[in-house]
Amino acid sequence: MFEPGMIIQNRYEIAEEIGSGGMSVVYKAMDHVLNRYIAMKVLKPEFSDDKSFVSKFRMEAQSAAGLSHPNIVNVFDVGEESGYYYIVMELVEGITLKEYIQQNGRLNYSTALDFIIQICSGIEVAHEHHTIHRDIKPQNIIVSKNGTLKVTDFGIAKAATSNTIASTAMGSVHYISPEQARGGFSDERSDIYSLGITLYEMLTGRVPFEGENNVTVALMHIQSEIIPPREYYPDIPVGLERIVLKATQKRPEQRYLTTNAMLSDLRKIAMDPNAEVGISSVMLPTNAPTIQISTDELNAIKSAAESAGPTVFPVNQKNAELEEAKAALSSLYDDDLEYDDEKDNGKSLFDDKDDDDDDEIDSKVEKMITIGAIVATVIIGIIIIAAIISITGVFKKNKKATTETTTEATTTEEESNTMPDLIGYDEEEAIKQLDDMKIDYIIERDYTDKFEEGKVASQSIESGTELKEGDKVTLVISKGQKKGAVPDVKGKTLDEAKSILEAAGFKVDEDEEYSDEVEEKHIISQSPEGGSQAAEGSTVSVVVSKGKEVKVAKVPDLKKMTVTEAESALSAVHLKLGNVSQEYSDSVKEGQVISQSIAADTEVKEDTKIDITISKGKKPVKTTYSASFSGYISNSGYEFPEGKLVKITVTLKVGDTSYPIINDWYDEASLPLDGSSIAPYELTSKDNISLLYSVQDDSGADITGSFTSTLQAKLKTVEQ
Repeated sequence: MFEPGMIIQNRYEIAEEIGSGGMSVVYKAMDHVLNRYIAMKVLKPEFSDDKSFVSKFRMEAQSAAGLSHPNIVNVFDVGEESGYYYIVMELVEGITLKEYIQQNGRLNYSTALDFIIQICSGIEVAHEHHTIHRDIKPQNIIVSKNGTLKVTDFGIAKAATSNTIASTAMGSVHYISPEQARGGFSDERSDIYSLGITLYEMLTGRVPFEGENNVTVALMHIQSEIIPPREYYPDIPVGLERIVLKATQKRPEQRYLTTNAMLSDLRKIAMDPNAEVGISSVMLPTNAPTIQISTDELNAIKSAAESAGPTVFPVNQKNAELEEAKAALSSLYDDDLEYDDEKDNGKSLFDDKDDDDDDEIDSKVEKMITIGAIVATVIIGIIIIAAIISITGVFKKNKKATTETTTEATTTEEESNTMPDLIGYDEEEAIKQLDDMKIDYIIERDYTDKFEEGKVASQSIESGTELKEGDKVTLVISKGQKKGAVPDVKGKTLDEAKSILEAAGFKVDEDEEYSDEVEEKHIISQSPEGGSQAAEGSTVSVVVSKGKEVKVAKVPDLKKMTVTEAESALSAVHLKLGNVSQEYSDSVKEGQVISQSIAADTEVKEDTKIDITISKGKKPVKTTYSASFSGYISNSGYEFPEGKLVKITVTLKVGDTSYPIINDWYDEASLPLDGSSIAPYELTSKDNISLLYSVQDDSGADITGSFTSTLQAKLKTVEQ
């Protein structure tokens, strides 16, 4: 294709190949017009031959060129050279997000959150300009050296044909949306699905679906449910998991409808990792049609309800019973929802399928949701009825007990208890004391900074209060200080670190140190470490780089030293000899320092270079000559064509040396040429002086014979 040194469009000089993919080769090149390096992506020949593809490719690239955002790789130009089609883009120094994950493993949630917010910010601008990426994946996202993420490769996915998508040229299908896998219509929500898969990989270090080939993986995107990220890593915030699950819903209408909506939830998570965002607890299809429930399904509901029985469900059993009922119903559809290769009749996974197949699957999913909702309603109804019966029984029992003690109450004074002070007690001790005193109580739990976990933080009835029959005290048991995950801010600027930590609910204490590795005003280390848990509102200490430690030295006086002596004197104080120049001097001996670039006794950084000027001794006297000119060059018979010029050359020859005096173009109006207008010429010799001249037309033909010259040179001696 292109080779280093090639000049494209008289502008871009190819420097080196820096990458290659299924569809293109990327070169680093110098833009000689704007004097900057750029990246040039060149389509491979097998795609350049497809005119339809090239047309779409150019249109989409030109559309992408209209996008400008810090998180998008800017497109500068689109063109063609010798049958090769190329895009000129911003050159970003860094690695792809895929390489970053491979090098670092799964990212902590704060880094993943920072990255996905940057990516979404770029995609949001593209969507606002009605540009859909269609191939979002970590391989198309660059992590620059300063931590900024940039999305690249806009437009290539739309230009690609369905055959391209199925081939290795398109790359991995691990991030493709279900509607793209079916070969159907894709829009902004397809990008949102791919963003969700990308965030999933950042949080877990893996893609959600793996298979033997592209078709298998794409089929899993259509049919299989994603394993929630927290099942792999429970330290992932619940809110962030809910965002992933909402973005990766199978049906586009159940995802975020816009990138802006997804960004809004991500920013809420930045403020509160457990914010109520993302997928709702029950995702019901919108505008769902009326569903006809079969006799078998109704019998399953009845059977599930009868098996529950009329008794009250304990709290710790309720969820298990519901899951068991739903599992029984789900078994009705497991076989129907499996993908049947034989029914596909050999069609490509990426061919359009009949709409009836999709409707059938959606209808069955909707039936499952509806049946599950009915089962849940039946069970909840049973729970409520059983609870009422239980409460009624307690009421009757209390009434009976009251009746039995009426006689005793009339003969003795009513017992009274005084509320004890339980604040600071262990939970078990406090409950035992209340049980011994037969005081009813309610236990609540909350975070507190004042008491350790398990201690009584407050009581609803003050100590010393006389308790009456039926009084009930609420004890709040401390859950300890509320903790949150500490964001990892190492390598970030101080302003960025403070913003991230304060948004996560932490205070910031800063210290400074010199560092040879970490750039000035960037974070060297932090305590507690990123990813660890710490009490909300506590302080995170960060150490900020002051850059490399600056050591100073005093510049010595180098005057009248030789070059060797000056270099030694500088080395002794950790300075370096810079440029050495020469000039004549009447006062300083040849070979000695006349002057230095930085004055003696000035304090400078160690390793600073000091330039010196060495004496060449006294300047020798030379005899020179000045040549002045007189006379004219005139037209003696040449007819100038309209608008044409002639080139006149005059050379002063002294011995074997020639000096060009005139070499320029003249028109008819500028002749005759006056020699006195020529500046004097300085010579070192006057032997065998002669003046030569010639005239040529614009085609290079010699027309000297049509012109006459009276030019002559006069010499004047000049002493130096």
